[in-house]
Amino acid sequence: MKLAEHAHSKSSVDSYFIDNGLWTRGRNGIVFIALVAWIACIAGFIADPNRFFESYLMGYLFCITIPFGAAFFVMIQYLTGSAWSVPMRRIVENLMVTIPIGAILFLPILAGVPHLYEWAHPDWIRADLAKIGGGRTSYLNSQWFLIRAAIFFVLWTLWTNRMYSHSTRQDKDGSIEHMHSISRWSAPGLLMLMLSVSLAAFDWSMSLSPDWYSTIFGLYVFAGGGLAFIAVWILICMALRSKGVLSQTINVEHYHDLGKWLFAMTVFWAYIAFSQYLLIWYGNLPEETIWFRQRFEGSWAVWSFALLFGHFIIPFLVLVLRASKRNFRILTTMAIWIVVAHFVDVYWQVMPTFYHAKGVSFHWLDVACPVAIASIFALIFWFEMKRHALLPLGDPRFELGLEFENV
Repeated sequence: MKLAEHAHSKSSVDSYFIDNGLWTRGRNGIVFIALVAWIACIAGFIADPNRFFESYLMGYLFCITIPFGAAFFVMIQYLTGSAWSVPMRRIVENLMVTIPIGAILFLPILAGVPHLYEWAHPDWIRADLAKIGGGRTSYLNSQWFLIRAAIFFVLWTLWTNRMYSHSTRQDKDGSIEHMHSISRWSAPGLLMLMLSVSLAAFDWSMSLSPDWYSTIFGLYVFAGGGLAFIAVWILICMALRSKGVLSQTINVEHYHDLGKWLFAMTVFWAYIAFSQYLLIWYGNLPEETIWFRQRFEGSWAVWSFALLFGHFIIPFLVLVLRASKRNFRILTTMAIWIVVAHFVDVYWQVMPTFYHAKGVSFHWLDVACPVAIASIFALIFWFEMKRHALLPLGDPRFELGLEFENV
């Protein structure tokens, strides 16, 4: 029996291509949100350019880390030969290939470098020259900041498009060679992704405080994005399910495994976060502790404890239960919770740099900018959902994925 025929017999009410009416309504909704959010961003830029750049950077980091997590997951699944995720993997691949649009969305950050980064100020450059002969300015300068970002996006675009091309071509010819090719790209791709995302995190986020450093910071950012990606993946699957799309193909067994991943990544994020804190606390060096001290002063202390409970303790206590992972309502609630917690985390990374003395200073641009950026990523994702089948029908592990059961 052919794979597509077998799949149809397993889920006779499911269509593996999105309905035109549903797709059009989704596109129109995303476009409307994008227009409103971008108009708000433009108004915010006119009213207060500095605040716009700060909020935009925060929103950009919130959004771009999610497709990083998708790319990581695709590579892991191919390298491990996992079958359980195959019926849902195309959704992840469609998220992964939104990374290139991040290069265009990065342009406002380039324009805002003098507003955002202390190392771009002449006073800091002169001080660095006086202290260590310009050792840091040889790395932290606008020219190399741009060059490194360009290299990152070229690498990310090359890898994600190559893997995506093989996956979609396999839908047509069913050749196992496509699977092998993606596996060969995934092995060096994992190393490339980990190193490049870490370096990007150093450039875009950690260098906001150029006198502070943490060798584990890149992994911390990567872990947060990976966790948020699993949550977004669950929410997309649940949203499709509510519209009757893939409601039989993606069943409770698949959601159970997604819940396991959500739980595992929650623990991993907490482990990396605690490791970073413990290493800095144990070293007790003023140039390292200053970053945490800013986040435990005034109203930022409340934000920090909210992050601890919201990003780890509460999700841990809920998701540790098997029943929670198999309950659609609880799993959806926790996925929304994790996305909000990711926002709190990224806000906590960025904003105390600018407002550590003033305390938490929430602004409407802090919502408008993430929504505006997310709407562009969502629009690219939604167009990809229309271009190809919703599932990788040509993957030889497709049948196993449909029949997967937890033990």
